[in-house]
Amino acid sequence: MTDSSLVFVANAGDSTISTFRLADGRLERLAVTAGTTGCSNFVVDAERDLLHAAVKPDEGHPDAGIRTFAIDRSTGSLTPQSDQALPGSAMNYVALTRDGSVLLGASYGGGYGVVCPVVDGVVGAPVAQVRFPRLHSVRASADGRFVYFVSLEADLVAQYALGDDLSLAPLSPATVACPAGSGPRHLEFGASQDDLYVLTEFSAEVLHFARDAESGVLSFRTAAPAHDTSRGLGHSVIDEDPREHHYIWGADIHLADGVLWASERTESTLGGLIIGADGAPSAPTAFTVTEPQPRGFAVSPDGRFLVAAGERSTTVSLYAVDGDRLELRQQAETGSGANWVRFG
Repeated sequence: MTDSSLVFVANAGDSTISTFRLADGRLERLAVTAGTTGCSNFVVDAERDLLHAAVKPDEGHPDAGIRTFAIDRSTGSLTPQSDQALPGSAMNYVALTRDGSVLLGASYGGGYGVVCPVVDGVVGAPVAQVRFPRLHSVRASADGRFVYFVSLEADLVAQYALGDDLSLAPLSPATVACPAGSGPRHLEFGASQDDLYVLTEFSAEVLHFARDAESGVLSFRTAAPAHDTSRGLGHSVIDEDPREHHYIWGADIHLADGVLWASERTESTLGGLIIGADGAPSAPTAFTVTEPQPRGFAVSPDGRFLVAAGERSTTVSLYAVDGDRLELRQQAETGSGANWVRFG
């Protein structure tokens, strides 16, 4: 059974995942599952009641990898099912495509991306790899034909065709450039798949690319700020502490009902960029101060609610969504170092 009212939150500081149920506009914590060492990202296969978590090495597992859990939707508990080792370093982002039969991963520390088959819910060894410095995220088009990797250090999006054999064939051009020093981080597709949006970490801008659905090729169109420009934040510099220098620190991005939501960690804000008829985003007109250092958040499938987590907090915040505005409804305990949120 699929119950999209479940919300999962990774608590990297505790190496746990909290499971909540969202009902009647309130969050109820159902369970806290241990055994997700250093987890900073996971993906939910709701059709199969599975959660694939990117984990770091621990006492029983010498390699980083993907740990798969079965979801009990009545209790919220997660039961370990299988492990796939990835010796090259932990994944910072994982995603599914082709109805959950393929897992994609991007490793920031290892500088590599992977394509792994998923058979009967078990993640297999990588069958394709790419290498770029400080890869931060990866997503596939809705039809599963194209894959896009984002390199924070190289300021680019690498674009590939995904073959039937799960091979990766570079498109022409193989990469599209982002502004120098912007630090592209996370990406989101437009509702029609004709647009792709990239949030940058060092400038906290949303970069808008037009996307040719047939060829998969991206073309840069425009950009809009996603941070509160009244806060006096400086442009970030790679490997410098943004908190110490009061630098911009963009993090996560999600699209819902024509609004691109984006988080900025130094000032702990969420802002909504309205998407125009031409697909271009406009700068937010208001910001919500949220959980301290909001690395991750998610919007409910019906677009009515947003749940935000903070790396320097032990709670998550539940908001009601009204256009590009947020109304705080609840804060709920989760765990230390909360950094990733998904509905599923």
